[in-house]
Amino acid sequence: MSIENDKVGEEKLAVTEKLTNGGEIGWDGQSLQSMLAETERLTEETGHYRGLEDLELKEENRFEYERLYSRLRGALVSARETALHVSASPIVREIGELCFQIYTPEGDSIAVSTGIIVHVHTGSLAIKWMIEEDYEHDRGIEPGDVFCNNDNDLGNVHTTDVHTIVPIFHDGELVAWADGVTHEADIGGASQGHTSIVHTSRFEDGIYATCEKIGEGDELYQDWKTRGERSTRTPMYWDLDEKCRLAGCHMIREAVHDIIDDVGAETFKQFTREAVEEGRRTMESRVQERLFPGTYRNSSFVGLPLAEEGWKPEQQKDSLHHLPVEMDINADGTMSLDMEGTSSQGAHSFNAAEGSMTGGLWVSLTQCLLHDGKVNDGSHYALETNFPEGSLTNPDDPQLSFHAPWGTIMPAFQSVWQNVSQAFFSRGFREEVVTGYSETTDTVQGGGTLMESMAQMIPDEVGDYFPVSPFDLSCQGLGASAVRDGLDHGYAMWNPEADMGDVEEWEMVQWGTQYLSRQMKTDSAGHGKYRGGSGWEGVMTVMGTEDCTLYKASIPDVAFSTAGMAGGYPGSTKYAVRAHDTDLADRAREGEPYPTGDTPPGTFEEQIDGDIERTHRGNYFPKEFDNHDVMHFQMGGGPGWGDPLERPLEKVVADVEEEIYSPETVEKVYGVVGEFDEKNRVFEMDRAATEDAREKIRERRAEESVPFEEFFEAERERVQDGDVSDPVAEMYVDAFDISEEFEAEFDEFWDIDRSGF
Repeated sequence: MSIENDKVGEEKLAVTEKLTNGGEIGWDGQSLQSMLAETERLTEETGHYRGLEDLELKEENRFEYERLYSRLRGALVSARETALHVSASPIVREIGELCFQIYTPEGDSIAVSTGIIVHVHTGSLAIKWMIEEDYEHDRGIEPGDVFCNNDNDLGNVHTTDVHTIVPIFHDGELVAWADGVTHEADIGGASQGHTSIVHTSRFEDGIYATCEKIGEGDELYQDWKTRGERSTRTPMYWDLDEKCRLAGCHMIREAVHDIIDDVGAETFKQFTREAVEEGRRTMESRVQERLFPGTYRNSSFVGLPLAEEGWKPEQQKDSLHHLPVEMDINADGTMSLDMEGTSSQGAHSFNAAEGSMTGGLWVSLTQCLLHDGKVNDGSHYALETNFPEGSLTNPDDPQLSFHAPWGTIMPAFQSVWQNVSQAFFSRGFREEVVTGYSETTDTVQGGGTLMESMAQMIPDEVGDYFPVSPFDLSCQGLGASAVRDGLDHGYAMWNPEADMGDVEEWEMVQWGTQYLSRQMKTDSAGHGKYRGGSGWEGVMTVMGTEDCTLYKASIPDVAFSTAGMAGGYPGSTKYAVRAHDTDLADRAREGEPYPTGDTPPGTFEEQIDGDIERTHRGNYFPKEFDNHDVMHFQMGGGPGWGDPLERPLEKVVADVEEEIYSPETVEKVYGVVGEFDEKNRVFEMDRAATEDAREKIRERRAEESVPFEEFFEAERERVQDGDVSDPVAEMYVDAFDISEEFEAEFDEFWDIDRSGF
């Protein structure tokens, strides 16, 4: 890197000379603020990024244009694949929870690497915030500078996603920004874990880097390094992840310098702007080609049963969050997304900043609509959004906790995916339909310290803190399409390269915990003509530790966040079971069975003695765990598509034999009757009994069904009389309080008068 360091030194001298002579670091003598203002003005006035109505480089030299994009994106992917080996955290090294981006001087994404592509737009927001705050004149932006941000309000998804941002100069001009982001094992919050569900305020979330300058001359400030070392429970992972991000950004910077040396600065500049405009056009063309114009509406719901679990008075209530989504898909290829009527911000960790929501939007659209195009901020300019101020999706109180916004993002984008899928289906693209996914928040988190008895096994770590932050949660069930079953235990909406990872990788980090099992979770997949992907379950025990606390986060918890489509069922909700003061050690010594799952529910208790805690709630806050205590956790299944009675019988038989569904479930839902030989995993279907059972299901449907008008009138009377549960009533009242528009629409739809309420 000595040549590159010399280059940085030369660029610093060029910038110093320019500033001394009254110049600016932007292109052609402009300031970054003026560049940003001009970009916004031209884009607004013309409908094209920076007014680029013609893509001259692309049209006149298509090969050179595509070669430049390939070189740039190749550099980003290479930086990611190289840098992740610098990290010690298996979250980064094993699962690949990192991503690199490159931005224009104004902060618009040009290209993004593989990985957690949710960050296409988040770094953009952070860079634009620095420009608007006049960093170039106040804080200073020079070659070799290093900036850091993890503040959701300024441009991030959640607190444990940490960005390292590096400016790239050429001949005294800022030509681009490089950004690298990793997901941290610990951020130093009030509770352990990488995504806490316990916090209620910013002051519990841990380290906040609010677009800070953390280094110069390609070196981090000593006080910043000391802060990370003293403010996190896992300083080694923090340090190596930071080196990972910085190394990747420097690789990108070097690649940009090489490209400019080859093609010239003006060609590079022209390419970057045309790439963003092409991204905008690609978005519009995909919408025109694949989605049927119209208005599509859906709603998701998130239950928070915290009346018993909450640590603080403001948490101790059972509530529902309302996440409505209306999307207008226009014939000209533009789209809008409106979440008017969303529940208000609150004293919990599920608040999602506007940047978090746009992150969820891009990670969704790049998978379901833009997977064959250039992914960058051009798509942002083809889509309008409304995340209501003061709501869960755009809080106006920066003192709230933003630690677990995925608890809002993931269920909200179930509705986005289903809206887009309806538009796909209406256009005739059945294979592109996705009914949804299982939210990836059902896992174990926490931490502890090793006890003296472990000295012979791990002598260097005795007395040290170990995090419990496994990311095998990244493999859940994907929903069905309109032509095939969903993907079993292999998907996470926030990372299309999701990987469960090896048990050994997690145990090398989580020294005081050991897996007892990981296996298919029977009856977790949503039913349908095409079933959703199945989830899985695991069992973990604590061994050789002291001061160990663990907790469990789960969505959907006591309520479905989304249904299936076209008659399909949702995936299963979650629950929690754990055992304290157990006889696990005795069972191990005597070779007796111990829990390896909880299928069917209740079998966990049959293979362990102790203080068993089982609740229908999937969430519980940090609890103390002693050695040989046992914890069960399960991952969810995706929603289904179509009427279960239309599922081919041979597929239902295979579902039982592969332990996707139990014989009892397929008889109840699919009307398929038979005998299951568990030892040989053979299901013998009784065809006559199956035909009879299916006919009885159809008869019951006919008896219980009512005309829509009758159903609607009955529901309207319930609404008029307030005949709903307290959490439901409170959810709607809360939405009315922050949105008069939603309240008026609600009353008009139900044709009721609540003026006397």
